[in-house]
Amino acid sequence: MYKIPLSVPSIKGKEWEYVKECIDTEWVSSAGKYVDLFEKNIAAYTGSKYAIACVNGTAAIQVSLRLAGVGAGDEVIVSTLTFIASVNAITYNNAKPIFLDADKYYNLDSEKTIEFIKNETVFKNGFTYNKKTNNKITAIIPVHVWGNACWLDKLVNLCEERNIAIVEDACESLGTFYNLGKYKGKHTGTIGKLGCLSFNGNKIITTGGGGMILTDDEALVEKAKYLTTQAKDDPIRYVHDEIGYNFRLTNIQAALGVAQLEQLPEILQRKKEIYHFYQKELKGIDGLTMSKTPDYSDNNHWMNLLQIDTDIYTDDRESLMEKLEENGIQTRPVWAFNHEQNPYIYCQNYKIEKAEELVEQSLCLPSSSNLKESEIQKVIAALHG
Repeated sequence: MYKIPLSVPSIKGKEWEYVKECIDTEWVSSAGKYVDLFEKNIAAYTGSKYAIACVNGTAAIQVSLRLAGVGAGDEVIVSTLTFIASVNAITYNNAKPIFLDADKYYNLDSEKTIEFIKNETVFKNGFTYNKKTNNKITAIIPVHVWGNACWLDKLVNLCEERNIAIVEDACESLGTFYNLGKYKGKHTGTIGKLGCLSFNGNKIITTGGGGMILTDDEALVEKAKYLTTQAKDDPIRYVHDEIGYNFRLTNIQAALGVAQLEQLPEILQRKKEIYHFYQKELKGIDGLTMSKTPDYSDNNHWMNLLQIDTDIYTDDRESLMEKLEENGIQTRPVWAFNHEQNPYIYCQNYKIEKAEELVEQSLCLPSSSNLKESEIQKVIAALHG
């Protein structure tokens, strides 16, 4: 047990009151007023016309890709620098990933993605095809990593021209919105055809485990609810014309979500304070800085990343992790590259460069919204060594 964990929930609102109501009324399964209310409140908060609750963020991506038209043999563009769930969701649809590089904010490099589409694909009969494999490229998953908004202005325009659906993975970025550009004022997850959220225990708000699909397309809403409830064409006589999933969120989980969402403004404010406190305290340590966030968005600061200049700082990432662990402080490295993971080593990748630099120099620091300044000072003291 770590004295200072990486990212844990803050349960300080009306969670027990709402959950107890579910238990008292015996509405505990995948129907009930809190499921409807959570969907309504998430849609209102993000500015999406519709929100469909589901069992987790991975399921949200899997279903969203299917709704976007991804099918067997298709290809989907995704960054190599993301949690593997974003990639596995492609495989669950019997499609294959194409791995692209990350930009300086750890997100899918949109300029390099545009370059790939223009140079390595051909548009014919209304679809985009990979020159190397001749397979259809049906979708792109921009992942808003650590809460950093992926720059989408130019990419969206090209995808519209090329009939490539954008399915946003906003599982880490609830509360992040654009303050510059074409999408100024819009939340991550509301730019593409569909967007996906996660309410896992380590996310900015939690339902213990849960997810949400965002869309402005009413037809997709009905299809999403149909697919996530076992595709029941006749629920009385158990007729199923398609393969569906048992992916709906429970009323108890949704009750947690409603209570958590009520606290989100305060959580976001505290997250910003923690980030800036880290920034201030690190100024006294040569070779260590906080990762910069995009100036074109208002960031939720879900996860705080330390960047290590090993030419100046005495320890590398692994040594630093060990030092912090000895002091009861939980950290974690950035993910291993997905294009080097065993299930995906034969998949295409394109000009992976910046991601390699980021992985070697980055370390995730404790980021819980209930993190105290005294705990941050303990982290800083351990970094001083």
